[in-house]
Amino acid sequence: MASINLIDSFQEFKDAENIDRPTLMKVIEDVFKTLLRKKYVTDENFDVIVNDQTGDLEIFRRREIVEDDMVEDENLQIPYSEAIKIEPDYSVGEEVYEEVDVRDFGRRAILAAKQTLAARIGDLKKNNLLKKYADRVGEIISGEVYQIWKKEILLLDDEGNELIMPKSEQIPTDFFKKGEPVRAVVKKVEMRNNSPVIILSRTHPSFLEKLLEIEVPEIMDGLIVVKKIVREPGERAKVAVESYDDRIDPVGACVGMKGSRIHGIVRELRNENIDIINYTANTQLLIQRSLTPARITRMELDNDGHHADVYLEPEQVSLAIGKKGVNIKLAQELTGYSIDVYRDSQEEELEYDIDLDEFSDEIDEWVIDEFKKIGCDTALSVIGLSVEELVRRTDLEEETVKDVQRILKQEFESEA
Repeated sequence: MASINLIDSFQEFKDAENIDRPTLMKVIEDVFKTLLRKKYVTDENFDVIVNDQTGDLEIFRRREIVEDDMVEDENLQIPYSEAIKIEPDYSVGEEVYEEVDVRDFGRRAILAAKQTLAARIGDLKKNNLLKKYADRVGEIISGEVYQIWKKEILLLDDEGNELIMPKSEQIPTDFFKKGEPVRAVVKKVEMRNNSPVIILSRTHPSFLEKLLEIEVPEIMDGLIVVKKIVREPGERAKVAVESYDDRIDPVGACVGMKGSRIHGIVRELRNENIDIINYTANTQLLIQRSLTPARITRMELDNDGHHADVYLEPEQVSLAIGKKGVNIKLAQELTGYSIDVYRDSQEEELEYDIDLDEFSDEIDEWVIDEFKKIGCDTALSVIGLSVEELVRRTDLEEETVKDVQRILKQEFESEA
């Protein structure tokens, strides 16, 4: 028979289910046209027809009928005496269509075509895989653990494609078994040795972001926006969220009733502590929130140098720094400010107090009496109030109040 069933003859086709048929048929046509050019120099007068349902291939050659002694190119022309053998009604000037038996190309040529076809299909599958996962970078996918090595694990997706998760992209407490389903985010797709390699990650911030999208419908709907995520995988993560709807509490929505939404994410991340905080453009407030769970006493901010000195009560310092310095490290990444933490020694330095009567040699008695009337009978009680507050509550002039506070502060400075 002149036709050849390609699906039976070329086993590679059976592995090409994910390649669309028109593309596959075009590749077959190209391969055999190359074969024709090698044998006949040109393929212009050949029609390669591939049945996209059965895979059958048929090749027809067109030749012009000329007088027997006028043949110049046997590939393009056929003598009249031969043409009438095919069909007696033919006449000079007409075209003859002849079917070419593929087996006439020879065993070696067919084998070469088969190898070329296999290579082309392999390239198509690689390009399809590359494009498929390049479009899914940043998305969560599920794979089954197939092989576990020291530096990475190999997973298979639903179609049997190989996915790689390096050790550096695994949460330190991750422990996998062969056949176990694993969720991860597609981090990147790259070519290695002319083959696409899909890299998965469970440590990238986008993994936590996508988990939040799944668990919190308000994020998926765009009512809540995740402004920034910083993570120390397996230890702690900080998520700054903002709501575009005043009726929605972004932190409460992310945590859920009794922590119902956040608990599933925490379990997926191997008990990673997740701090959800309200985003704000107020840098000082953002720094304060980013140091959760610590409570700040006061702060000195240098906006130009992107630096903050934070003062806390002694028992709060360790909370601000966190285990292995993780909490303060994440706070710095979240805010973009370098943060130094100090014990607030202001109260320790001023823990002693002095009765106002002790200053009677420097401050008039009637002035001291004015302070006593509003309950300020010690030096610290006067220093602790603002000038405006003292002027409002007493009958003293602003200059008098400032002079008194200056005298009292000088006394404490000299004692220090």
